[in-house]
Amino acid sequence: MSLFDADEQKHLGRAQPLAARMRPRNLDEFVGQRHFLGDGKLLRRLIDADRLGSLIFYGPPGTGKTTLARLLAAEGKSHFQPVSAISSNVKELRELMAAAQRHLRAAGERTLLFVDEIHRFNRSQQDVLLGDVEDGVVILIGATTQNPFFSINSALISRSRVFEFRPLSVEEVRALLERALSDEERGLGRYRVDAADDALTFLAEVTDGDARAALSALEIGVLSAAGSGSPGAAADASGSPVLRFGMELARESVQRKAVDYDRLGDRHYDAASALIKSIRGSDPDAALYWLAYMLEGGEDVRFVTRRLIILASEDIGNADPGALTLAVSAMQACEFIGLPECQLTLAQTVTYLACAPKSNAATVAIAEARADISGGRIVPVPTHLRGRGYSGARRLGHGEGYRYAHEGADGVVEQEYLGVERNYYRPTDRGYESELTARLETLRARVRGNRKKAE
Repeated sequence: MSLFDADEQKHLGRAQPLAARMRPRNLDEFVGQRHFLGDGKLLRRLIDADRLGSLIFYGPPGTGKTTLARLLAAEGKSHFQPVSAISSNVKELRELMAAAQRHLRAAGERTLLFVDEIHRFNRSQQDVLLGDVEDGVVILIGATTQNPFFSINSALISRSRVFEFRPLSVEEVRALLERALSDEERGLGRYRVDAADDALTFLAEVTDGDARAALSALEIGVLSAAGSGSPGAAADASGSPVLRFGMELARESVQRKAVDYDRLGDRHYDAASALIKSIRGSDPDAALYWLAYMLEGGEDVRFVTRRLIILASEDIGNADPGALTLAVSAMQACEFIGLPECQLTLAQTVTYLACAPKSNAATVAIAEARADISGGRIVPVPTHLRGRGYSGARRLGHGEGYRYAHEGADGVVEQEYLGVERNYYRPTDRGYESELTARLETLRARVRGNRKKAE
């Protein structure tokens, strides 16, 4: 490399943001994802055995998907070819596959094809990759923030191993921030930053495991303080400049983080699942958090209210019959007033449902009854319960012997309604169902007594 080329690379490097400059240069510098990259874990074994096949990297932004793909290309001495799924097309992919075949024949080196946002490829684009992936001409690494089992066709998934990337822990993000502060060549070491522990912890926590966001916030704070001379500028005993990076500067450096939420993807269903399970588990605080997460992500309020109505019957039922009424009223109120005000209605409803006594007795009952019917256990309608309003019904004796329930002293008459003994509904002893339990035991005892008399 000539001196001119070295200067160009130096200038280009300085123009890169801190997160790009601090990309790890080898696997030992890579932070996070120890669940599949640690010693003895699957991906590490594949690397050590030089048996790396096609991979799908799935996880949130800033967790190292692109970085790890570059490192794997270098580790396996493969030709690294990045492709953006947003801008490429079938023609370009065919050309890349042909070039990969030529490169393999000429240099004996496979191409590691890295496809960012691979879930954006349509079926035709994904199908172009299949042949060369199966033949081993290319090592495909696709990165996606969407669940690949929903967004990538099964033929491509079956030829790949899927690795789920997790958000980095607070400790892992802090380690990256401290590395950037001490690195004089690629990082911010030349600024001599005195960073407070609570400020670094704040950045690591508020960025939710996104290393890129944390490093960007750190760079903004340090460069803004260095450029203005305040509020973080100071000097040590020798007069050399020292930048004080404290909580005030950390807070100023963090922009409002956009909620990573896709109303049509798996995060939408994950958040809904967390909301419902928190309410079912009687945790109003967790339920409020997941409600807020969904609202901040732009979730459709109608979807939320539908889920709450279902839950009111499925998980609360007759333990608190008013839960269903409240959930339906919430849906109507949200339709009437809309956001942002209807968040108050939703919060009221969610907290009430979470604190309400729980019962799935009605849910279990209808499931068992339908299972009996679908399984062929069909009971004919007893003659005395059959309708009499059609031609010939009276001649067949339909309806004869039927007793009108309101003629009983307590609104109940001694009469069979099914003909066989089935106890589908088994109310709990929680909430209002405890009253139903006592009443139902009395009613069923009377029915059993009548059957014995008939026998």
